This record gives sequence, C-alpha cells and structure tokens, in this order.
Amino acid sequence: MADLDIHNLTDRYVAVWNEPDADRRRAAIRELWSADAVHVLQPPQELRQSAEGLGFDRLVLEARGHRALEFRVTRAHEEFVAPGTFVFRSRGNADRLHDVVKFNWEMAPRDGSEGAGVGLEILTLGPDGRIVSDYQFIEG
Repeated sequence: MADLDIHNLTDRYVAVWNEPDADRRRAAIRELWSADAVHVLQPPQELRQSAEGLGFDRLVLEARGHRALEFRVTRAHEEFVAPGTFVFRSRGNADRLHDVVKFNWEMAPRDGSEGAGVGLEILTLGPDGRIVSDYQFIEG
C-alpha cells in the first residue's frame, strides 16, 4: 500500500457518487470498499434533530457492506446528481497518515458556480488499499 496514489483514490471515490450507470457504480463500490466496510455519516445538526424527532437512531446513519453502500451511494446520486442540478467533486486536498486518508469534497451546481455543500471524508484503508472505515462529516 506504500505506493498508493491517494489523489487517484479520492478522485475514484468522488466519481462513484456521480456515476449514472448502476453496473459501473456497483463495480466501483466493490473496488473501493472492502466487503464489510462501514460508512458512517454525521449529517448537519438540523438533519440530526429532524431524524431524532422521527424516532431514527444512529443505525440509520451507518451503512455496512457492499449492498448497504450501494443503496447509500445510489440514493445520493438519485437525489442530488441525477436531476442534473449538482455534481460532487474533490477539493484536491487529500492527505495520508499511514492507513488513514482525509480529504474534502463539495457538492456544487453543475454549472460550475459556488459549492452548495462541503464535507470532510476520513477513510481508513485495509492492507489491500480498499476502504474499511469511511467517516463522512457534512460541514455545510
């Protein structure tokens, strides 16, 4: 894993959320994440309060394994990218310390104007370079 290109990894990570083809999206998920990987989302405070008000607990904010990851990525694509309004893109600031990679991404209008949302991703990689833990903080 010493020769892992983290910019390639983060570009592929962001690309999967933009991928319109379900089969290519499914294949990319299996290439990026290990079979039992976990994706944990910390949404903005107002969304957390809404979820708590509806009786949802932290399990709603975790996706474990390829099927759950595929559902999460597909759902985000359908809501934000497929209508043609937004695109996800890396901010190009990936950094790595041993098996941990961090980077920021943004959800921006497809027309290229200012970003509509920003997130921080912290990934823990397995020995094969695939993601085993994925912590997503929606920052705004």
